[in-house]
Amino acid sequence: MIQVEQLAFTYEMGVVSALLAFTVFLFVSEIVRIDLSAILVLVIVGLLSYAPGLENLADVPHLFDGFASNAVISIIAVMIVGAGLDKTGLMNKVASVILKYGGKSEKRVLPIISGTVGVISSFMQNVGAAALFLPVVSRISSRSGIPLSRLLMPMGFCAILGGTMTMVGSSPLILLNDLIQTANEGLPEAQKMQPFGLFSVTPIGAVLILTGIGYFLLLGRWVLPGDSGSKSTGTGRGTKEYLQRVYGLKADVFEVVVPADSPLVGQILADINFENHLYIISTFYRGKTSMVQVLTAEIAAPCRLAIVGRRWVVEEFAQKYGLTVLPDLDVFVEEFAPTNAGVAEVVVTPDSKLIGKCPRELLFRKTYGMSLLAIHRGEETLSHVETDTHESTQIGLEEFKAGDMLVAHTRWDNLMRIKRDPDFVVVTSDFPQDELRPQKVGWALLFFAISLSLILFTDVRLSLCLLTGAAGMMLTRVLSVDEAYRAVGWNTVFLLACLIPLGQAVQNTGTAAWIAQQIMIILDGWPIWSLQAGVAILATAFSLVMSNVGATVLLVPLAVSIAVAAGGNPVVFALTVAISTSNSFIIPTHQVNALIMGPAGYKVTDFVRSGGIMTIIFLIVSLLMLNVIF
Repeated sequence: MIQVEQLAFTYEMGVVSALLAFTVFLFVSEIVRIDLSAILVLVIVGLLSYAPGLENLADVPHLFDGFASNAVISIIAVMIVGAGLDKTGLMNKVASVILKYGGKSEKRVLPIISGTVGVISSFMQNVGAAALFLPVVSRISSRSGIPLSRLLMPMGFCAILGGTMTMVGSSPLILLNDLIQTANEGLPEAQKMQPFGLFSVTPIGAVLILTGIGYFLLLGRWVLPGDSGSKSTGTGRGTKEYLQRVYGLKADVFEVVVPADSPLVGQILADINFENHLYIISTFYRGKTSMVQVLTAEIAAPCRLAIVGRRWVVEEFAQKYGLTVLPDLDVFVEEFAPTNAGVAEVVVTPDSKLIGKCPRELLFRKTYGMSLLAIHRGEETLSHVETDTHESTQIGLEEFKAGDMLVAHTRWDNLMRIKRDPDFVVVTSDFPQDELRPQKVGWALLFFAISLSLILFTDVRLSLCLLTGAAGMMLTRVLSVDEAYRAVGWNTVFLLACLIPLGQAVQNTGTAAWIAQQIMIILDGWPIWSLQAGVAILATAFSLVMSNVGATVLLVPLAVSIAVAAGGNPVVFALTVAISTSNSFIIPTHQVNALIMGPAGYKVTDFVRSGGIMTIIFLIVSLLMLNVIF
């Protein structure tokens, strides 16, 4: 018989239970935005605390302390740190490496992203790992064409799962040894529990991560949403689709290998373009890529060329000169990534100094950093590439006129400079307008390393560790203060901060303890494995409505008492609680879920569908591994 102290159900418990039901209803129905729902719950908790008999519902003077909580400040700081790393272009390079090995296949990209984040989150807070990879996943999505909503949820779930791989991966596991030490004081010598080592839980966490990846690979087609209205990453216009739709240029970008003995060597770029009805837009020679070479320059080999043209024209050209057309972009993939460059439209102003001069005379590509694809003048489109209605034109010799619409391929940082040039009016607006600062990558990495070192090797609070990195990046102008403010997802901040008082009310009024007691009474007399499963389910449920730290502190002593009374292993029951409080996938109350919800455009029903199955799988796998390992 399991002996537990009987708790009476009180009026306050009834009110809190009703509030919990109301909160779940708001989240699932989405009658109002989820962050507004959280604000509404905060207001109700605060107002009810003034009612007679409900004084313990919330400590009103500290009602808004959630906005200064360790978790919320950590999220704000890690968003700023992530934005700083992204501002240097570092995350772009990480995205390129992943795409290099994963290609554009969801089944190859997904395990690389999710597995990497899972391992990283085993040594740092899972929300930190997820926030740092958020810009990487956004760039991978825009380059590969895979909807962001198909990648962020697997990444987020594996970040949560990664927290179960080491004893420093999540707050409950960090707390566990202290809670075990406290519980040992009330146990006889023979039943005292040994503390866990850093990697004691690694087999459990590793299997959970692999299970999470396998779940999305096998069932992702059905459980993941498609394009759920994810926010645009500002990638500008795609080269092929836009040129064909607007200007009738049926062209694409191809990468061509030029051998050392090719007859193309020594020929002039401009002449090659005109004679072959294509456009060499960039060259790669001696390890250096150039998108701004002079059209009067000669071809030197061995090299590679990036060519805009029709496929059959490029293949005919390659056969003529002994070249090899690669199936996909290789050395040029970074330069032509839609997050870095794309098609822009620029109008020549009436008082522009370009009027009456031709592109070759102006060294247009070298001077302005734009590869001129076409000139749209009135109803006519002039281009090197043939269209259905126009023959090719040597636009390098065409004199500019006022009002000419120049269609060019350019890097977005070049286009930002052109916007400030009075000779042009930039028509294109849907492109990333934040300048990258690659020269600041050293400072960004330094302060990221300082933050990470403080997290791993000191007892400094997580929020202060991360704010140290964020403050350092702002101080060294990796990003400005205003850019830092814009990097914060304030909807995520309000969602988490406003729900903290509700979690405290669940704990302070004894509602959580009463619920735990009722479940244990129901399970009294059941086999030990079912008691352990009941503890795991209870910890899972509590982590959805209160902090996982609060759930762990509340349930570990209870789980130890149950194990001792039933003849089970108390250390396994204690670890069951600490592991199961990471089983937070059903609703976006976990910090990681709240973080990815906005960018991917997820709805609560998406989490219920995908997270519901994941929750069951987590319970089965974790309980199985706990009993196999311990």
